[in-house]
Order: sequence, then structure tokens, then C-alpha cells
Amino acid sequence: MTRTHMIVLPGGGYAAHTQHEAEPIVDWLSGLGIQASVFRYPLNVRHPVPLDALRAEIRRCRAGGADNIGLIGFSAGGHLAGLAALAPGAESADAVQFAVLGYAITSMETETYRPSRLILLGEDASPEARRSTSLDKLVTPQSPPFFIWHTAEDIYVPPEHSYRFASALAANGIPHAFHVFAHGPHSLGLAEGAGDAAIWTTLAASWIREHI
Repeated sequence: MTRTHMIVLPGGGYAAHTQHEAEPIVDWLSGLGIQASVFRYPLNVRHPVPLDALRAEIRRCRAGGADNIGLIGFSAGGHLAGLAALAPGAESADAVQFAVLGYAITSMETETYRPSRLILLGEDASPEARRSTSLDKLVTPQSPPFFIWHTAEDIYVPPEHSYRFASALAANGIPHAFHVFAHGPHSLGLAEGAGDAAIWTTLAASWIREHI
């Protein structure tokens, strides 16, 4: 039987770890019968330090017996999840089988949510550095499947980030689910009682089961 482990990556702009996007997500996944753990990646450090740390955590989980590694990340944690799933240079032990991104920062080429870019890349990041950390520019026909969700009212990380990324997945023929809900602010987490966005967990649960 294939054993799946999901690593939860809370948001916080690469400057903090948002609590309601951490253990509550593990509890939700555990309720679905999915083994999961929170990974509190390094903060206030330059790329690729968080990515290297996450890859080490993926290897640790795989050494512990996990066959499939899934990632679920929110905001900046979603960006890191995408990097781990897509960035070149990964070894087979670092491989990610699927990823779930909630209102993720996907592009370092836009000017939206600049604080995370400054932490990761610095004030004078080159066009090459910004491109190489933009998820939409890293998708290839070999990329793993993604579940993506966002809200249209998100002012901190506008849904443009998810639109750009979903378009790249579609252009490369990568299986994906993409949901934009009409209402709701940034950082909803499980989105309980948050109107139409609250259904994301039901949709994601069905999608995750397909991939485990």
C-alpha cells in the first residue's frame, strides 16, 4: 500500500508562520485519514535557504517510510511549496507528487506583495533571479499536479498570481484544479464560516484522495 505524507507550509510573508495555517490544517488532514505534519521553514533568509530546508524535510519524511509526498501551502508557504515541486535541481528523494496551494504568492515578477520578494531576493534582485523564483516560469510538461484556490477579493496577494500559474499549468498539459471564490480576504486558512470559500476543503479533499 502506498503511504502518503503531506507537509503543511503556513504563510506569513517569509517573515512569520501563521498559526491558523499550521496545526489546524494537520488536524483537518488527519480527519481525512492522511498523515501530515507542519514544517516551519526558515524565516527572514534569502533564497534558496527555505527551499533547501524543505527539501531536507521531504527527504526525512521519505526516509521515514513515505512513498508519496504531498505539499499544502498558504500564501508564502504556497510559494515555497511550488518551488519545491517545480524548481530544477531536485534529486529523486526530493520529489513532490502533488501540491495544494491556497492564495499563494506565485510570481516574483509582479509588484504585488513586494515584502516577500525583498526578504527572499533583496532590493536589487536581477530579472533572472525574479524569473527563476516565479512558479509560472518553472512549469514543464513533467511537473506534478496542483490544486489551486484563491479569492477574488484578496488585496494582499491578488488572484492574478493564481491565474498566471494556472495558465502555465494548462499550457504545459499539467493536471490541475483551479478555484477562485468571489468573496473572502487573504489568509482564510480552513475558511470555516467564510461563505462560498468554505467549500475549498471539500473540493480539495476529493482531489487529494485522487492523488493518494
